[in-house]
This record gives sequence, structure tokens and C-alpha cells, in this order.
Amino acid sequence: MARFEPHPERRPAVVTGASSGIGAATARALAVAGHPVVLGARRVAPCEATAAAIRDAGGEAVALHLDLADDGATDRFAGEAAAALGPVEVLVSNAGEILPATALETDPSTFDRVVAVNLSNAHRLASALAGPMVERGRGDLVFVTSDAVAHPRPVMAAYVASKWGLEGYARALQMELEGTGVRASVVQPGQTMTGMGMDWDPERMKDVVDEWVRWGFARHDQFLKPEAVADAVVFAVSARRGTNYTTIQVHPEAPVRDRAAPQ
Repeated sequence: MARFEPHPERRPAVVTGASSGIGAATARALAVAGHPVVLGARRVAPCEATAAAIRDAGGEAVALHLDLADDGATDRFAGEAAAALGPVEVLVSNAGEILPATALETDPSTFDRVVAVNLSNAHRLASALAGPMVERGRGDLVFVTSDAVAHPRPVMAAYVASKWGLEGYARALQMELEGTGVRASVVQPGQTMTGMGMDWDPERMKDVVDEWVRWGFARHDQFLKPEAVADAVVFAVSARRGTNYTTIQVHPEAPVRDRAAPQ
């Protein structure tokens, strides 16, 4: 029978894409659960604001620059994260880039950048941080993907391809890590109210949403709050030893129907 050592009391966690939305909410939730947190993103100032709030509440947190489109910056971040708070026990791979463009509208260099951010350098960071986890016989890797993996959407081809690849990568990793004490989990959120896409041209946004509606992907107008996805991440990494929540799907509940309304 396999024997599992208990998790240590101090489990430093790294969260990518932590400047806003799901990443920032996850950093806060992990801190509340007792994890020292490294927040990584290209925009360091909002990460530092979240880290400061965590510290003010009695937690441990640092903000570091992370550009997942840059191989060298990704490598530096991995070393800086471990130096800042100690051996990393948890990696939440959440950073993502999304563009409102069809497959044929997306030039190859832009497509490559999206894949680098969402997939290739997610692997680069996991590779750097998971090796020591395997040596210690414990750790958690959580990959935040998208319901676009289960239901690919139009006008976001590079994002869909990269998140589909990330989920395939995570599922292969789950099998490869079996028996090492290191767990890999996928959190697959549905439509979530974040800053992602908020900088799109309003007319372009309308066109994209109209396409989603036409294909039946926007069943209702309710969105998840980032905190709901963060709860799922904390649930995965808090599982008792010997348990792995391999895939957690999180969807917004539809607005409650008015019972007085005619059916």
C-alpha cells in the first residue's frame, strides 16, 4: 500500500496571470487558506497591490514580473519565486491571452505568441518548478483551461487551440506523475467576468458574442465571478493526500426563473 506523507504546514504557491481576474482572486484565496503566495504577471503594479493587501491581512505574498511570451523572463521568474518564499509546493498556471480573431485572420506570429503564453511557456514554468516537487514527493500543479476546450468557439481560434493543447498536456502529465506524490489538476471554467477581452473594440465584441449566440454557446447572460474559479483551485490543492481532483468544471448558474412568469 502506498504511503503518503502529510503536506507541510507551509506550502508556497505561485499564481500566474495574477494581476486581475481569476489569478488575483486565486492568490487571495490561497493566502486565506494559509499559503505564502508569489503573484506573477506582466503588470506588476496590480500584483503588488494584491500582495500588499495579503500582507496587511497577515499573510505572505510577493509580486514578481512574469512575461510568458519571453523564455528568459519565464526562467528568471521560476528562480526568483523559489528564492522569494522557499521551495514551491503549488503552481497555478492561469495566465492566458485571448484575441478576437478567426483562424485565417490570425497571422502566424500572433498565433505563435498566444500559444507561447497559454501553452509553451506554461510547460516551461511547470518543468522548472515541478522537478523539485517530484524530488520531495509532493506538490500540486493546477492548470486553468476553459470550457472552450469542451466547446470550441469561433473568433478565438488561437486561444481555443492553445487551451485545448494545455488541457491535453495536463492530462498527459497526470499519467506521468502518477506515483510521484505530485498531483496535476485541471480547472475548466465557463464564462467568467474578468478583464480579459474588455479592451476589445465594442463593435468587435458585439460581433464575437453574436457568433457565440448563433452557435448556441451563450445559453444565458450569467457569468461566474473570479472567486468561484479560485474556490475550485483551492479545493483541488487542499485535497487530502492520496486524492487527486483531476478535472473540475465550473459553470455559472443560470438566473433563477420567475415562478410567477408563464411557462
